[in-house]
Amino acid sequence: MSATPQRRTVAVMLLIPALVALALWAFAWPAARVAPHDLPIGVAGPEAAAAQVERGLQQREGAFDVHRYADEAAARAAIEDREVYGAVIVAQEGPKLLTASAASPAVAQLLQQAVQTQAPGGAPVPVTDVAPTPPGDPRGSALPASVLPLGLAGMAGGTVVTLLGLHGIRAVTALTGAAVLVGLVGAALTHSWLGALTGDWWTEAGVLALTALAIAATVTGLGALLGRAGLGLGALLMVLLGNPFSGAASAPELLPEPVGTIGQWLPPGAGASLLRSVAYFDGAAAGGHAVTLALWALLGLTAVLVGGRRAAAATAGRSSAGRTTPEPAPIG
Repeated sequence: MSATPQRRTVAVMLLIPALVALALWAFAWPAARVAPHDLPIGVAGPEAAAAQVERGLQQREGAFDVHRYADEAAARAAIEDREVYGAVIVAQEGPKLLTASAASPAVAQLLQQAVQTQAPGGAPVPVTDVAPTPPGDPRGSALPASVLPLGLAGMAGGTVVTLLGLHGIRAVTALTGAAVLVGLVGAALTHSWLGALTGDWWTEAGVLALTALAIAATVTGLGALLGRAGLGLGALLMVLLGNPFSGAASAPELLPEPVGTIGQWLPPGAGASLLRSVAYFDGAAAGGHAVTLALWALLGLTAVLVGGRRAAAATAGRSSAGRTTPEPAPIG
């Protein structure tokens, strides 16, 4: 056996366990460390009583980011605007809790447990779900489950475009057309068939399409600039990191830092948060996530065009080098 096959064999033996370790770290570590980290929550009511509730919540240092509101109406508005995940309302008849399971069923359950432990005498605390999950998806599991398929679809699109040798405008056209179809099919399944999304159909389709485009364009752009190594880097960013760091199954504020923040900078996390906003909260707090996806898509498509120009220049250079200049015929 030659030295080169031996090195390849050793490389495969080492690479596969390394990838498994990376995948286990990326998926298992955040899941095992789920806990609130500066989780936004509101408190409303008379000054003295609200201050007491706030002190109780802040006993868990770094767990909650408490926002004070004048009354229940202001707290409800903050929940609907996605400023906070819930709010404790202090009233004469006792405290009550406002939640938004559509924002995160895991957070809604966590808030119920946290507030119940502070209730005087262990009395049950009434809970009102301001933004409930839709009847078609009462557990709120369909939206988190869509993150991985979107990532895989984007990976597949970028890989196929690269392997087929599409460059420049043709590659951009293929990626954009595929993303539009992904958005339409995704909205048809999640909204029309499953009833898991309840916002504007075309807006949801647009979010799904933009998410798929951001992922696929990034993968293709990296492939165009770096070759096979770029495809591997794209898979690392969009699937191995983007999916578990997205916080779609819980909330970004429940993941260990800086995982939650990083996840919102990547297309899977930004896409999941944007889809949640347009599907359940009438587009509240959607702007930042939309900009994040648009930037990824723009940078990826720009890389595709740049890589296409490099490929065309290289092809032209090889063709020019392959031509031979005919020698002049001898005189006499």
